[in-house]
Amino acid sequence: MELLSESPFDPARERRLVIIADWLPPDFGAVGQYMELRARALAEQGHDVTLVGLSSTAASTMRQVRGKGTLTEIRLLAPPVPRDSLAGRLAWTLRTNLRLVAAAYASLRAANGVLFTGSPPFLIHFLAPLRFLWRAHLVYRITDFHPECLIAARDRPSGGLSMLLALTNFWRRRVDGFEVLGVDQRRRLAETGIPDDRITLVRDGSPVTFAGDPAPEPLPIELQGHCVLLYSGNFGVAHELDTVAEGYARHHRAGSGRVRLWLSATGQGAVELARRLTEEGIPFHASRPVPLEKLAGLLRSPDAHLVTLKDAFVGYVMPSKIYACVESGRPIVFVGSAESDVDLISREAGGVYWRVPCGDVAGFAAALEELADRREDSGVAAAKRDP
Repeated sequence: MELLSESPFDPARERRLVIIADWLPPDFGAVGQYMELRARALAEQGHDVTLVGLSSTAASTMRQVRGKGTLTEIRLLAPPVPRDSLAGRLAWTLRTNLRLVAAAYASLRAANGVLFTGSPPFLIHFLAPLRFLWRAHLVYRITDFHPECLIAARDRPSGGLSMLLALTNFWRRRVDGFEVLGVDQRRRLAETGIPDDRITLVRDGSPVTFAGDPAPEPLPIELQGHCVLLYSGNFGVAHELDTVAEGYARHHRAGSGRVRLWLSATGQGAVELARRLTEEGIPFHASRPVPLEKLAGLLRSPDAHLVTLKDAFVGYVMPSKIYACVESGRPIVFVGSAESDVDLISREAGGVYWRVPCGDVAGFAAALEELADRREDSGVAAAKRDP
């Protein structure tokens, strides 16, 4: 899928760029994957790009000539994000943001343009207040909205988070420009008072290529012979869980049980879903996410892809996996709102697609039956062509 707009940076005017993100490949992280691709593309267009991010294995600095420009990658060794404590995550975020800004400081002073993301969270609080130290054009590529995601995850309001949101919106109004991943994010950002002429829609596109028609990765033995629905990537707090767990269980208890769920995923949602299905004795298969170089083959393996998003997170989170899932050519089952750009992108792609509203357990079970029927019909058609 192509980007829907041009880069906000002009090589003639903004030759020196700094991009700050979180986990860079080969570490698992969608934002880092996309930002590395973006940095390479900008370098080839004629920019001198410095990409600063994180590594779980080793600190390093690498410089190379790419096309008309150069790319310097600075990787900081960092521990994993502590998932079992909100205080621990906030402390990790504070330390990590300080380290990223410190590592990028010399490049920031010399830069004409700065592109930063929503990962790690709250980086805007470290960059926007320091605008007086550099003259660079500051562009915020919103991936996930923070603290809105923390607020959406809570059962009741928090005065502290409300104050943090007000401060965040104060700094957002002092950023030169924004890149959003979808129309739903544009709406959310406009609600905070950002003028439309400062918002640019730049979709991520797929981080993998299917050029050359890559062969599917072999299915695990437990899945062979079944209709396979794959959930790949991160399954976190923003992703709808209950509808999937209950609908999948209904499909096996009251339906045909022909579909097998494959979780090639990380995140607390994946752990919780696996726990619930295991306790209920519902068959599924779990595995770790594959390296980026094997992702195209993985996405060609199942009969369909599962994408989910809770209603409270629409416009605050964009499941970027949808681009690669669409380009894989496999059907999509989306559990989420019609207001999300996941629905928009899936419908515009024109492939086989089911959307199930959050909470519609019977609808999800019915979608699985239709998916299994489609697989069997395709098998019958293939048998008639090749007797």
